[in-house]
Amino acid sequence: MIHIHEEAARCLLCADAPCSQVCKNGDPARAIRAIRFGNESLAARWVADCTDQELKQAEAACIHYDRPIRIAELLRSVPAAEDAACPNLPSLAIDFCGKHCENPFFLASSAVCTNYEMVARAFDSGWAGVFYKTICMQEIREVSPRFDAVKNGPSFSGFRNMEQLSENPVDMDFDILRRLKLDYPSKVVVASIMGQTEEQWIELAKMAEAAGVDAVELNFSCPQMRLTGMGSDVGQNPELVAIYTSYVKRCVKIPVIAKMTPNITQIIQPAMSAYFGGADAISSINTIKSITMSPKAAVSEKQTISGYSGRAVKPIALRFIYEMASEKIMKDVGLSGIGGIETWRDALEFIQLGCSCVQVCTAVMEYGYRIIDDLVLGLQHYMASRGIAQLQTLVGEQLPNFVLPSDLDRETIVYPKINRERCIGCGRCYTSCMDGGHQAISFDHETRQPRIVGTKCVGCHLCRLVCPTGAIEQTKRIRKKQ
Repeated sequence: MIHIHEEAARCLLCADAPCSQVCKNGDPARAIRAIRFGNESLAARWVADCTDQELKQAEAACIHYDRPIRIAELLRSVPAAEDAACPNLPSLAIDFCGKHCENPFFLASSAVCTNYEMVARAFDSGWAGVFYKTICMQEIREVSPRFDAVKNGPSFSGFRNMEQLSENPVDMDFDILRRLKLDYPSKVVVASIMGQTEEQWIELAKMAEAAGVDAVELNFSCPQMRLTGMGSDVGQNPELVAIYTSYVKRCVKIPVIAKMTPNITQIIQPAMSAYFGGADAISSINTIKSITMSPKAAVSEKQTISGYSGRAVKPIALRFIYEMASEKIMKDVGLSGIGGIETWRDALEFIQLGCSCVQVCTAVMEYGYRIIDDLVLGLQHYMASRGIAQLQTLVGEQLPNFVLPSDLDRETIVYPKINRERCIGCGRCYTSCMDGGHQAISFDHETRQPRIVGTKCVGCHLCRLVCPTGAIEQTKRIRKKQ
C-alpha cells in the first residue's frame, strides 16, 4: 500500500492547482493538503464523489519537478470520511487577555502581516487575530536577500530571516490597525511595538490604544536589530523588561503582552520581570539566533547572525512555555505560544502546556493563510473525538505529567517488537542499533530479517524511530529484570 504521508509530502501545494481544475466532482488538491496538515482522516470528504477516471485525469494534470503525485492511489488509500461520526463540531472560542477569540489561531508579528490587505485576507480566511508587525520610530532599512532555509525536499525544516520591523511610517501602521478593528470588530487586533527609550515605549503604546486595538505587545525579543538597546538586548535584561513593562502598563488601559526572547539561558527571569511589571500575558518565543552558510543568502558576500524559526524550533519553544506555565506565581498570566506551529497537532501541544492562543508565522510564509482550514478542522475533530466541548478544557492539561528527570520511572522497561507484515527488510534498525545503540538487533542477510536480542536490548527505541515503515512497535511496560 502507498505510504500516504510520504506521497502527500511530495505535493507542491500548487496555487490554483491544475489537478483540481480538471476534477469536476471533487477537489484532490484540498484532500492532499488535509493529509499534509494532519487531517488524513478527513481527506476523503473532498474526493468522495470523484470517479477513478477523474482522479487519473487529475494525476495527469499534476505539475511536478520530478514525477506526478500518485493521486488516484493516494486518495483511494485514505480512510473513509469521518463526518458522520462528528456531526456537531465544538466551537474553538476561547478568551485571551479578557478578549473573546473565535479560535486560538493568530498571525505572529512578522512578514505575514505588514499591511491592511494582507491582514484582511487572513481574517476573511478564518484567522482569529493578528499580532501586527512590530512598529517602531526608527528608520528600518532591510537587506537583500533577507531569508534562507534549511530544507527537507521541497519543505522547510527551519527558516532563517534577517528581517527587522515594519518599514511603514508610524502613523500609517496605526491607521491600518484602526481600520482593521473598525472593519473586523470580532477579530482580535494586537499592536506589537518596540521603543528604544522609555518615552518611545510610552508614546507608541498610547498611539496603539488611541487606534482602538485590543492589546499591545512589547517586543523584547527581535534578534537582529542593528541598533543597541532594542529587541533581544532588552529581553535578556530582566531589569529593563520590568521597567518598560511597568511604564507601558501605567500609561494604557488595554492589556499589555510581553514577548520573550529564547536567546537566554533562563527565560523565567525576564518573564517574572514582565509579570511584576504588570504584564497581562506573555508571548513566547521569538526566533533563535542562528547562522546558515548558504552563499546564495549572503548580502554582498557577507553573512551575519539572525533569527531561526520553523519546525526545528518547536521543541525549544515548548520547553520555554512549560517553564513559564509551571511557575506557580505566574499562574494568572496568559500565554501565547509561538515556534514551529504547522499543524493542529503542533498547536495542541502548546495549548496542553498552558497557552490560550498560538501564533503562526513560518508555516504561513511557506504555505499561505489557507492552512487555517486544517488548523481549525483538525482541532475541532480532536475535541469531538474526546467529547470536549470547550477549548479551555485542554489548556494546561499535560502539565501534571511533567516531572524532574530524577523522578522518572527507572524500574520498568518497554521493549520494541517487529511487525513482520510491515517489515520490508531494509536493515535500518540493525545499522542504527549496531553503530548508535546497544548492538541489540541481529540481521539475517539472506532472508533480510532483523531480530531483537532481548538480553541486550535496553528499550531505548532508536530502532523504532529510524524504521521507515513503522514496522517496529511497542510492547507493554514491564519491570526490569534484576
